[in-house]
Amino acid sequence: MRNVRLGWISSAIAFAVAVPVFAQTEPAKPAPKKEPAAGAQKTGAPTVASASAPTAPAIGKPAPAFKLKDVDGKDHNLSDYFGKVVVLEWANADCPVCKRHAKGGTANKVMSNFKDKPVVWLNIDSTGTASADNCKKFAAENKLGTYLMDPTGATGKAYGAKTTPHCFVIDNKGNLAYMGAIDDDKDGSKGDKAQNYVKEAIDAVLKGSTVATSTTDPYGCSVKYKG
Repeated sequence: MRNVRLGWISSAIAFAVAVPVFAQTEPAKPAPKKEPAAGAQKTGAPTVASASAPTAPAIGKPAPAFKLKDVDGKDHNLSDYFGKVVVLEWANADCPVCKRHAKGGTANKVMSNFKDKPVVWLNIDSTGTASADNCKKFAAENKLGTYLMDPTGATGKAYGAKTTPHCFVIDNKGNLAYMGAIDDDKDGSKGDKAQNYVKEAIDAVLKGSTVATSTTDPYGCSVKYKG
């Protein structure tokens, strides 16, 4: 009887030892795969820039192309002026700062220095609510010359136009040579003593030299884009 009891106890101990060993040798289940959070970039995937993000223009790089109608409905392509120095001035017939420069003849005074030179000055209005008739009257009264309408604001945004006026000078090869303020006379107190950045840029481009001051901070009313 004693031997039977000892045999039973030995069997129980052996079973108790075998169970944890068996449990340890059972293959572990794989951890559940974690999915990336919504909107997260997957590891190793290339970063893709937003298609709607505009590329800022850069000095020395090609100026953004455009095709706009003037206040008379005539088409104007930037490519039409290739080989010439092109000045773009963002304008707004209702902006006090623009009115001051228009009535003071700032652009006309600059252009008087280049009468026989291949230089053109184009005004661009990216105001979403601008009226072609109102702009035509404004341009005629102040002898502004070519006045282009950019109702969608696409051209203004391509150039990063922020204020009226905001000026850009494009060299005769189609590259951006200057962008910024028309001059350093923010409050109109300097008059003829103001440093005109646009004139300086045109002079440098015509001479084939580097524009000393290629960028400045524009001033004036903010461009009132559509929407």
